[in-house]
Amino acid sequence: MSGEAFKKRFGFARSNTSGEPSGGITELTDVGDVKGGMSTDVKSMDVGADASGFNDGDAIIANDVRRISEVEAHTRLRKFRREHQFDPNLPDDAFDEIDETTMAHNAKGEAELVGELVENSPYPEVRAVVRNYDEDVPTSTIRAWVIGMILTTVCSGVNALFFLRYPIVSIGPYVVQLVAYPMGVGWAKVMPKIDITIPGLGTANLNPGPFNIKEHVIIVAMANAAFGGGTGYFVDTVVSVRKFYGFTNFTWGFNILFAFSTQCIGFGLAGSVRKWLVEPAAMIWPAALVNVAFMYALHDHSASDPAKTNGWTISRYRWLLYVCAGMFVYCWFPDFIFPAMSYFAWVTWIKPNNVLVNQLFGQTTGISLGFPFTGFTLDWAQINSFYGSPLIAPWHGIANTAIGIVFFLWIVTPAIHYSGAWYAEYLPISQNGITDHFGKKYNISRILNAQHVVDPAAYEAYSPLFLSTSFALAYGVSFATIAALVSHTYLFHGGEIWRRWKAREGELDDIHMKLMRKYKLAPHWWYLALLLVMVGFTFASALAYDTGMAWYSVILALVIAAFWTIPIGIIQAFTNIQLGLNVFTEFIIGYVQPGHPIAMMMFKTYGYITMTQALYFCQDLKLGHYMHVPQRSLFAAQLVATVWSCLCQLSVVEWAMGAIPNICTPEAANSFTCDYIKTFYNASVIWGAIGPKHMFSSDAIYSKLQYFWVVGFFLPFVIYGLARAFPKSGIRKLNMPLVFSCMGYVPPYSAMNILAYCSVGYIFQKYIRDKFRGWWMQYNYVTSAALDVGLALTSLAIFFFIQLPVNGQMPAWWGVNVIDTIDYEGGAVQKTVTKPDFFGPKEWKW
Repeated sequence: MSGEAFKKRFGFARSNTSGEPSGGITELTDVGDVKGGMSTDVKSMDVGADASGFNDGDAIIANDVRRISEVEAHTRLRKFRREHQFDPNLPDDAFDEIDETTMAHNAKGEAELVGELVENSPYPEVRAVVRNYDEDVPTSTIRAWVIGMILTTVCSGVNALFFLRYPIVSIGPYVVQLVAYPMGVGWAKVMPKIDITIPGLGTANLNPGPFNIKEHVIIVAMANAAFGGGTGYFVDTVVSVRKFYGFTNFTWGFNILFAFSTQCIGFGLAGSVRKWLVEPAAMIWPAALVNVAFMYALHDHSASDPAKTNGWTISRYRWLLYVCAGMFVYCWFPDFIFPAMSYFAWVTWIKPNNVLVNQLFGQTTGISLGFPFTGFTLDWAQINSFYGSPLIAPWHGIANTAIGIVFFLWIVTPAIHYSGAWYAEYLPISQNGITDHFGKKYNISRILNAQHVVDPAAYEAYSPLFLSTSFALAYGVSFATIAALVSHTYLFHGGEIWRRWKAREGELDDIHMKLMRKYKLAPHWWYLALLLVMVGFTFASALAYDTGMAWYSVILALVIAAFWTIPIGIIQAFTNIQLGLNVFTEFIIGYVQPGHPIAMMMFKTYGYITMTQALYFCQDLKLGHYMHVPQRSLFAAQLVATVWSCLCQLSVVEWAMGAIPNICTPEAANSFTCDYIKTFYNASVIWGAIGPKHMFSSDAIYSKLQYFWVVGFFLPFVIYGLARAFPKSGIRKLNMPLVFSCMGYVPPYSAMNILAYCSVGYIFQKYIRDKFRGWWMQYNYVTSAALDVGLALTSLAIFFFIQLPVNGQMPAWWGVNVIDTIDYEGGAVQKTVTKPDFFGPKEWKW
């Protein structure tokens, strides 16, 4: 089969997306990042091409294909097939094509297949947006740094301030990506072209020409590093310690050590695992592809080729603007004017006070049984609230999530709930609150002494803790998720991890890594040195202050973060779905150091959040990899933005805690009640002060959930055996950690959120992708970015123009009032008790 026939069979519209390699070379301010100081010095690279050929990935691939022997091609294809046998993103036809070509010993066909599958990216998602050539343009410019630091400062401060408010509002990286474009273009039009000498760094031009895409990547990398995951998790701890625990001895020294270490340890981890999570072509990082598509849509305004896009000619830039504008207008309806569009649970509107109806068909504290026929949502904020946009994750990841949610929330949850187990008749079927044995919200203050430690006598005089059925089940399923990760990673990815560990530098490079090697790479010792410094900061923050955290707990937290970064990172790189360690870290510290709530907060942050930070950084490194941005420029941008963002957030939070009257109390001005941080504080008390022993051990109410550890560990062995027995079936795409992780956000999210996400995912990632591949490759990721940006702009407009200045609310009308059911209000329980009566065990001991 010829190369063109292969592309047609797999739906590859082209190797390069819009545009051609740039033949010209502009002023290069990153000269120190280029090997030999010259971007065009390629003779030592032995690629058999001239300067433009070295920049053009297709030329490199063609050169490799010309030189390869039949034996080598045959060997590489069989090796590729073996190593990717469980790769869920690889098209199924690729395996058939490899088998047909190698069995026929077609030398030319084997060579072309090596070029298309091994040397080039075999993934339609990547080919849809990533270009196989590099352009020599300025990257780490004064313009990029000034715009990046301005946006980092403003957005970090705004996000930190309004994180203290209810409801919160945040400015995300997509908004920054959009705003940075006109700022960069404006700079290029108005700033003079003069050279400026920067002490210690040399000379740089204030305006090195048109604002280019690599500068844009530097700005976005700064934003992602600074606040891509929202406000820094250290803010929760800093505010909880000061405002809820009332400890005043945690000063700026602690705050800076804690903030820097929690944010930058992840940076060090990310750099240390690049060879497993960034460099392999199989690690596609779907969210990075959206950033790439968004970038090219903004910078490339050329019309689309209708022969390749199912007849569409509109440019991605205009499509982006149209969808974004339409979404901005549309979102005013479900998010403000017509809330019933957001929670369209029409069955509960008929019987708003019927407990059974609201439990089964409700969308807030119910399980949305029969979705979408018994209720649905028309609110993009509800659809993408679970794992982000459903236009990003591949269909196999979405399908695993759908399988899990239907099984656990539609079958297991009602089976447990209506059996009467766990005193479920006195509790909502799905709610994330902690309840006492009177059916009321658990009053934590009743069991704490002046030192915020549990008083055993008070606990025994008050009540044990009770969870709603889905909430309790979610803990058990989270145990299974962690256990399944261990066995799944060993079985399905262990060989690849070991192969990468043993590989020589450059041996396993994909085409983008080959293009990147013309620049000086950021050495591993940079990341390791940063990691060691931040580990020192970690011990200083934990042990030099009265946190109650033991040295062995610090080590254990860091080991957990390091150990799980690769397994969880592999799944996220494949699917855009990140599995959480929040329950696992809470569970561990609750046994290791019971009765130390501040230690629990810090352990959770170091064991879980540092890992999530590492994966955010990995995603940004992949973005730089796809866009061929010099690694050293990216390293500097990410590190400086992260450190500066920590200082900005801490400064704003410290100012707010001293300047806003009654902050973090119900009487706070302008609703700065810190409600989201209060939830974090409550969790620290429950897990740190009370601990898992009183919920999951021996005679505790939820002790049977511990069996999920065993179930989770052994199920991947069953799937692995079936996948080996039936290699051409869809079983190879069944991922048990993903199936279990479906309950990771349930509650507060319901089956409505998750199944709406899965439904839209099916439309775009299965139906449109299969039927209209050309349109999908050209517009899918741009559409995803436009929908998210439109929603974000609407949310910001509602907040800053209506809610913040006048605390505005939509006047009451049917579209506002109809959702006020007992499901929405959280009152759908089968039985209630009146004091002094209570439900649950008659005796409970500390």
